[in-house]
Amino acid sequence: MIGQKGSLLSGEIIAVAMAAIRANALRSILTTLGIIIGVAAVITMVSMGEGAQQQIQAQIEGMGTNVLSISPNRHRGMGGVASGSSRLYVDDAYALRDNSGGLLKVAPESSSRLQVTYLRWNDNLEVFGTWPEHFDMNNMEISHGRLFDLGEIQGRRRVAVLGSEVPLSLGGVPPELLLGRSIQLRGITFEVIGVLKEKGTSSGWMRPDSRVYIPLSTALYRVMGGRDYLGAISVQVQTGGTQRPAEIQRYMDMAYAEIDRTLRREHQILPGNDPDFEIRNFADLLETFEETAQTFTFLLAGIGAVSLLVGGIGIMNIMLVSVTERTREIGVRKAMGATRSNILFQFLVESLALCLLGGLLGVAAGWGGAFLLARMGGMTTVVALDAVFMALGFSAAIGLFFGIWPARRAARLDPIVALRYE
Repeated sequence: MIGQKGSLLSGEIIAVAMAAIRANALRSILTTLGIIIGVAAVITMVSMGEGAQQQIQAQIEGMGTNVLSISPNRHRGMGGVASGSSRLYVDDAYALRDNSGGLLKVAPESSSRLQVTYLRWNDNLEVFGTWPEHFDMNNMEISHGRLFDLGEIQGRRRVAVLGSEVPLSLGGVPPELLLGRSIQLRGITFEVIGVLKEKGTSSGWMRPDSRVYIPLSTALYRVMGGRDYLGAISVQVQTGGTQRPAEIQRYMDMAYAEIDRTLRREHQILPGNDPDFEIRNFADLLETFEETAQTFTFLLAGIGAVSLLVGGIGIMNIMLVSVTERTREIGVRKAMGATRSNILFQFLVESLALCLLGGLLGVAAGWGGAFLLARMGGMTTVVALDAVFMALGFSAAIGLFFGIWPARRAARLDPIVALRYE
């Protein structure tokens, strides 16, 4: 019986608290604005960080865990100009292919953004010169037509393989209708011989679906001004079919040493001197990008947390004003038998309800913001449930923390003084 009476009393206190919030609906919404903005910022920013991290991870994993990337050393000389010896050449790729037993495939690469034209449509796209091994190394499959072969590389043939998004950039022509047609790369005619399946893009980093792939020899000597140096060389390491990370790493270390030895010999760099090239593991790149994305996410979440803190201070301020405005009401309730705990509970419920209301509206706003960024901004966003629960839990904690002082102040009011208050 006592428990039933207590539950009825608690229900009445909650009803009174909700009535007080409804009585000042506009002020309640404005009070929760800081919480709404804070929670929305946390949800949106964390979703951006999660989306970027997953996208980068999927793309690097799609390249394979047994791939190394060799690039020219980025050290600068006088005036910030790159050193002329800090370059990779096609002969380096041949040396790696012919003199390194631990390498499965070698693919030299050179790229440049050029104007690509088909009939009356044109777009500025990345033209990527490479060997056929590049497609197999990066798990890229053909959807229409075929890939170029070694004979077309040796003959410097003007043939092109398009990424899956390129037909959309050239008037939205169906991919199968582009086969055998001619496109122009900087005014030079190329025959389209194939279109690739969708690989997936990474905004601001790599967009393989928006590339035009051509034979490396054609790219260097016909399209890119006759230059003879490369942007990078990708190599795939022979791992013996093992799936054990420790074994894969052992093979990668052996290949790293073999590449270093071969390129030092080609570039005539003595042991102990700094090399003019860099060797990177895509797994290391993945770890670096994940750490960067995680730091970025924490930074943005911290900005949202500051907004939540400011919103909590605003709620405490409004609750203190509410206690002052309702001093006489508190006195009447105490005179009618309400205890200190009843008054304390009522104001805590009001504060908690305001923060939870702001939290729910903030979650909806953050979810909507993430959707708009993905739909209109072309970004990949992932709304994680743990971020949603964290934001709601944090807003509830703020409601309790900043509601305790106003609630205690209301509970400690002397009923006689409160009844006399005007």
